[in-house]
Amino acid sequence: MDNPLTHSANFFEDGSIESSKIVSRSLGNRVLTFVCIALSFVAFVPLASILYLVVKNGLPLLDWSVFQTLPPAAGMTGGGFGNAVIGTLVMVGLGLALSAPPGILAAIYICEYHPKGRLAGTVRFVAKLLTGIPSIICGVFAFAAVVLSTGNFSAFAGGVSLAVLMLPTILLTAEQALLGVQKAYREASYGLGATRFQTIMRVVLPDAMPAIMTGVMLAVARAAGETAPLIFTALFSQFWSKSLMEPTASLSVLIYNFSTMPFEHQVKMAWTASLVLVFLVTVTNITAQLVFSKKHA
Repeated sequence: MDNPLTHSANFFEDGSIESSKIVSRSLGNRVLTFVCIALSFVAFVPLASILYLVVKNGLPLLDWSVFQTLPPAAGMTGGGFGNAVIGTLVMVGLGLALSAPPGILAAIYICEYHPKGRLAGTVRFVAKLLTGIPSIICGVFAFAAVVLSTGNFSAFAGGVSLAVLMLPTILLTAEQALLGVQKAYREASYGLGATRFQTIMRVVLPDAMPAIMTGVMLAVARAAGETAPLIFTALFSQFWSKSLMEPTASLSVLIYNFSTMPFEHQVKMAWTASLVLVFLVTVTNITAQLVFSKKHA
């Protein structure tokens, strides 16, 4: 016959063991949480440092006049970079117009029509390969394809080089956004009698659009700060550009040119242009996220 005292002792012993395990897991969870928070702050330090330096050095010359005037000549003071702001917006917008439609359509094809086909695998491989290619190679490609064929540096050539940079990012992020849409949504749409095209346009794309726009904004942010491709394609201009087929100024090239000059005013102007570029990218990202998140909701 079993001894009740023995069962009682085993119960308290097992209970103490379980209690010690719970305490150990709780302690481990707290330690890992603290480590994650600490590492998050460590990762935030470089970003905060960059923003601090850009704001500190860029604010002194920042006023409305810099958006209305042309860059000063070497050694001169005053002036601004209004033509570079417009040139950046034009070339990034042109690159987005050339890369977003084919990138999103290609993602739709490889996700919704032939996800396991040979063509889909090739497209994914090429897109991943392009993400690792240095940006200067894209500039050389656009130089050979556009500048040499037209015989002139131009904003259009700059837009083409930026489009080559943006295309793989848009395609791959759009693919992941489409894969993130629940399969039940598609099945429910098909069950109601919708065609594949109707399901994609009315169910899949609206649900994936916020994530797709995140990828688009990442591509825009990368393209807006590129310098090498624009040096090879758009070059630079000290004047207001009147055509897409002539040399055009950009903020990134202006920052590069002015930061290497031995003149204090030009270096300060480069910091101010950096601040404006960071501000434009940040506002674009926040605006897109707010607009498409509300539409999705």
